[in-house]
Formats: sequence, structure tokens, C-alpha cells
Amino acid sequence: MFRDRRWTIVTSHAERLGWFLVMISLSEMGSACTTRPAGAPSDASLDGNPGGGSGGLRSTGGNGGGAGGAVSTGGTTWVPDPDHPTVEFPIPGTLAAAHDITVGPDGNLWFTENVGHKIGRITTDGAISEFDILTTFRAPESITQGTDGHLWFTEPLDGKIGRISTDGSITQFPVPSPYSPISIVSGPDGALWFTEMTKIGRITTDGAVRTYDIGSGTSARDLAEIVVGPDGNLWFADAANVVGRLSTDGQVTEFPNARGPSGITVGSDNNLWFTEYDRNKIGCMNVTGTVTEFDIPSPGLHPGDIALGTDGYFWFTEDRGIGRISPSGAITEFGLPCLAPHAITAGPDGNLWIACLKSIVRFTP
Repeated sequence: MFRDRRWTIVTSHAERLGWFLVMISLSEMGSACTTRPAGAPSDASLDGNPGGGSGGLRSTGGNGGGAGGAVSTGGTTWVPDPDHPTVEFPIPGTLAAAHDITVGPDGNLWFTENVGHKIGRITTDGAISEFDILTTFRAPESITQGTDGHLWFTEPLDGKIGRISTDGSITQFPVPSPYSPISIVSGPDGALWFTEMTKIGRITTDGAVRTYDIGSGTSARDLAEIVVGPDGNLWFADAANVVGRLSTDGQVTEFPNARGPSGITVGSDNNLWFTEYDRNKIGCMNVTGTVTEFDIPSPGLHPGDIALGTDGYFWFTEDRGIGRISPSGAITEFGLPCLAPHAITAGPDGNLWIACLKSIVRFTP
């Protein structure tokens, strides 16, 4: 899940979107993040096109009921592609604004509805169930699986952390801070860790909360996504041009080499991979802070969330679909039949699952 400051106007923006695919091979840049780990796919396996091949424009996917004809999306036509079967599952209601998605302990996908004020569950066959959050200000954002067998989510407008069991029972815990919880992850110590604008918080599965200040307090902070790094520390994206590291005992280290990072994930190469939302780039940083950047071929598409797929590639959301980047930087972009893809995760079925404005999409890589 990434923090999208345009979410309140995403409906009007999404209506202008088009859908396409571009393949491009990028030359390797630097040395920190371009060494392919053992067992990782080579660029030559990208749709059978080696990293140096031409690619070209084409559409990809499938429509909302399975096989069939073209789908009109934002004024353009998106054409199914049998190489990457794609199915869109509409979320009930007029506007759900699915914001984040994760795999639950029950083998289903769980997602937040930022405008629908609900937590959703979808099976790998596409059956959707919804659970209402019964408080005044809800708008859930990030969601993750806890070590206690529950799902945990953030409620920025309510200033709370929520917990939902797989049967739909919800418990909420207030956060004693003037800022709102944004992204959440299950930490290496069994607790849940979450970002606020200028702080990182820790909540135990019993609801005890502690927060840690990030930075000197004089510089601007805009914390976004948080993950557990390959070194057992917490790593976070700070849109104020920082990727940071926080140990479980509260020691903060900042690396001011990233530029506007938003989404962040960990690769099989033991590096941190992140999106640079405003700069239209994907970044890679090793644990010592050396950064390599890769340009996304299509301009102005605002890469947001990023996740490691079961195929060994990194997958990220864009305004107009999703993208894939190999460990050495070859990028492919795919269109989708949905509006405003916002979050992406690898499902237990080997597919990618994408949370969109009005639907959940299953994409076969």
C-alpha cells in the first residue's frame, strides 16, 4: 500500500485514464542492485523477449466476467490477452475505493475500502464478503496479516488501529498521537508497526502502543509505507526524499538518497525496492544506502505500490495499469480493465491481486 494524496479526486482523474502496454529493455545502472540473485528469472524470460529486444505497444488482460470481448475503460479500449488472463471482480456498492490488499491467514485476500468504510474479503475464485466498520470516521487504508491470526488495519481519520478476525469481528485501538496511522506491517518481534506522518508506532497484539519520533523534528516528514527488511529491521519510505531504517529498539538511520519514495518492498536479492511517485522511477537500495534508479518508459504514470511476485519479478501499480521490473531493471507495463489501480500483492494462487477504485482484479503473470 502506498499513500496517494490524490485519492480524494481519483474518480475524476480515473475517467481520463487509458490502458496500454509497453516493453522496454533498460541498461544496467550502477552495481548495487543489478546483480541477479541465484534462481531469479533472467531478462530473456520476459515474454520470450530478451532484455535488449524491441517490445512495442500492445494491450493485455481479460474482462470482468472471464473470457470475452473488449472492455471500454476511461474512453479507450482494453483488449484481452491470453498470455496474461485477467479477471475483474466488481465490489458491491457504488464506490468502494479499495485502497490496500493482502493475503490473510485463511488463504483469502483481504482489502480495505477507503470510501466504502469496510474491510473486504475475496476468495481466489472471486467471491466477495464485506464487513462494516461501525465508527464515525473510518476510511481504512493499509492492511496486513498479524502473527496472532488476525488482520490489522489503519484508520487515519479515526486515529485508530483496527483488528479483524477471519469471521469478521472487529476491535479498534486508539493511537495516542496527533497524527494518523497510515501504513502497517507485522514486525519481526510479533508486534505491528505503523507509520504516521512524522512518527513510527508499535502496537502489540494486546493493543499496547508506543511511538518513535523520526528525524530531528525541524525537517519536513511525510512517511508512507513500511516493511520488514532483510536485516530484521523496519524500513520505511519517507516522501521527503528519505528511505529510513528503524531497529526494534528504536534506533533510526536515514538514507537521503531516494527522491520521493512511496511504496517499498524487499526483494529476493536482499535489497529494498521502492517507487518514486512524482519522478516516474523505480528505485533499488541496498542496506548500506546505495541507490540505483530505473526510468519507467511511459511518462507521468505515478508508480505507487510495489510487491514481489511469485515469479521473482517486482510488480507495481501505475495510473494506467501495472508494471513489472526484473532484478536487472527491464520494465514491462500492462493495462488493466479497472479504474485507478492502487495496491498490489502476490496471492496464494500465484496470481497478482490488484485493488482498484471499484473492483479487485486478478492478473496471471
